[in-house]
Amino acid sequence: METVIGFTAIAVALLIGLGALGVGIGMGLLGGRFLEGAARQPELAPMLQTKMFLVVALLDAVAMIGVGIALFFAFANPFIGQLQAATGS
Repeated sequence: METVIGFTAIAVALLIGLGALGVGIGMGLLGGRFLEGAARQPELAPMLQTKMFLVVALLDAVAMIGVGIALFFAFANPFIGQLQAATGS
């Protein structure tokens, strides 16, 4: 049972850590491309800014879904119940 809990802790850490890393890289690329586009065509900056904020919200939603799944595994681990049912304890 300790092995399942240990592997679940590693999975939770990877879900949260890699999700945050991916969102950070994505926002950095998005912000850089927004600045390039606004510098090339300043008259389109308000439209680009609106679209950038929409994509930032979607990126944050992906990270929050990952955090939600990770917290589910951390506090209501379904694998422990399956292990107990399989071993009969």
